[in-house]
Amino acid sequence: MRTLLEVSNLVKHFPVKRGLFSRVVGKVHAVDGISIQVQEGRTLGIVGESGCGKTTAGKTILKLIEPTAGTIRYDGNDITAFSRVQMKRYRQQMQIIFQDPFSSLNPRHTVGAIIAAPLEIHHLVETAEKEDRIAGLLRKVGLSATVMRRYPHEFSGGQRQRIGIARALAVNPRLVVGDEPVSALDVSIQAQILNLMEDLQDELGLTYIMIAHDLSVIRHIADKIAVMYLGKIVEMASRTELYHNPLHPYTRALLSAVPIPDPERERQRIILKGDVPSPINPPTGCRFHPRCPQRFEPCDQMEPETKTLADGHDVACYLY
Repeated sequence: MRTLLEVSNLVKHFPVKRGLFSRVVGKVHAVDGISIQVQEGRTLGIVGESGCGKTTAGKTILKLIEPTAGTIRYDGNDITAFSRVQMKRYRQQMQIIFQDPFSSLNPRHTVGAIIAAPLEIHHLVETAEKEDRIAGLLRKVGLSATVMRRYPHEFSGGQRQRIGIARALAVNPRLVVGDEPVSALDVSIQAQILNLMEDLQDELGLTYIMIAHDLSVIRHIADKIAVMYLGKIVEMASRTELYHNPLHPYTRALLSAVPIPDPERERQRIILKGDVPSPINPPTGCRFHPRCPQRFEPCDQMEPETKTLADGHDVACYLY
């Protein structure tokens, strides 16, 4: 299967400045050397606790944030050092669905104007065809064409997220990053939006990177899952393999917290001690070792290499 996106050793550090002259006194290790591949037409899920670097990774991959180091190859082209002007033609192929459907839509613009904006920026339709194109996009996401003259405040969260999806699809993208697209919605609405995104993927051949902290959401939609902790990918495997055979202690702890919809089944919770260390001063060795119940001698001294097991299961842990 063809690789659409390949990211190698991606790094994003944010400077920490203090004092009258804004002297740099440190850096936030938001993303610290991640490598992923996304196959065309498939979905990669990225999961982890809040603050682990998931959203920063997604925005850096799309170059909404400039990377500190590493390589981003899209459709065989190295776009890492591309300027904003050079990136314009790739923006049409790479879109994002934002987490908050309430703040990601301009309250002063009508729905029609919001969806028309990317069409106008990329000069994709003539003025006479614009309204028909917007109506078709709204119908595609399950909304009536009549809503294009209304404003975002008139809609529920789920409807606003549908508008956000329509805006992302307006330019016929190939790659869509979903930055926790259902986390702000009710559970019943989450299922509707996820089913809509799956239907659109099948219909349009879309490639997704889905970012979430809810493992049940990722299990529903992702083909392959990467688990992040403090800027690092600690484990990556297919959906079936990860959920049935989690290897990294952090992944096991995350999965033990997923609710089971069966009152008679019991699952042993793995309660991690302590808090997530500061990304300004991450621990030496394995990032997870201060909280790991299975740590031993080398864990706090040297960072473990990522090992690929025979079944294509990647894990960065000294237990393997």
